Amino acid sequence: MRMPFSAMLGLVLTGAFFIGALLANVIAPYGVGEVVGGVWDPVSADHWFGTDAIGRDMLTRMIYGGRTTIFVASAATILSFVTGSVLGFTAAVLGGWADQVLSRLVDLAMSIPSLILALVILSVTPVTIPVLIVVIGLLDATRVFRLSRAVAADIVVMDYVEAARLRGEGWGWIIFREILPNALSPLVAELGLRFIFAVLFISTLSFLGLGVQPPMADWGGIVKENSAGLVYGIPAALIPAFAIAALAISVNLVADWVLSRTTSLKGGRG
Repeated sequence: MRMPFSAMLGLVLTGAFFIGALLANVIAPYGVGEVVGGVWDPVSADHWFGTDAIGRDMLTRMIYGGRTTIFVASAATILSFVTGSVLGFTAAVLGGWADQVLSRLVDLAMSIPSLILALVILSVTPVTIPVLIVVIGLLDATRVFRLSRAVAADIVVMDYVEAARLRGEGWGWIIFREILPNALSPLVAELGLRFIFAVLFISTLSFLGLGVQPPMADWGGIVKENSAGLVYGIPAALIPAFAIAALAISVNLVADWVLSRTTSLKGGRG
């Protein structure tokens, strides 16, 4: 299937964001905390996006903030998929009381709004990058668990899984050799959506003051730092907000194409 223009555009934009994050130290014109101008200076040749509330270069802040946001979101997404998929596959394979216990625990966690639960946890723990990754990753793992368990429940009744059981294979073999390869397509399609959730979640936490802490920069924190300027018509807070929206849309375009491709391939096989 030929990649449509929307998916190609999303892939290019997503790649640009990730490359910018990887090369932040090389392409950023100033230091992340360096004061180089006045308060909210306008766009100029020296400051392409102007300056922020204390005179730091907005382009530099955006580049370093993008690196932090993308790193935290990527690490949290990986953690959520590893944890959620392994537990979901295990629940589907073992069944019985193990499935019931894991499913009810996940239902309990999902019954509490994720943002409220994260705020409660972060209010009593040190707010560091590793803690943020673990909190976001484990909260999001509940959604991955539901998906992976549902997919694995359809696969576990297949003949090749029954054959593996009759050969005496353990549950670890069945999960990683029989179920995982056949469940990758829906999980990969869901990966983009979970990454978007992580980006929005870490940005929300930073805007509320319990995310990435100064002097580190991230997009949600930059919105918070410059939000007062909106009263005076200063658009500094809109720049990171636009970047968050652009990243979410570009990843979603790619995820939609992966999902449609997966669906069409299944339909062709059927």
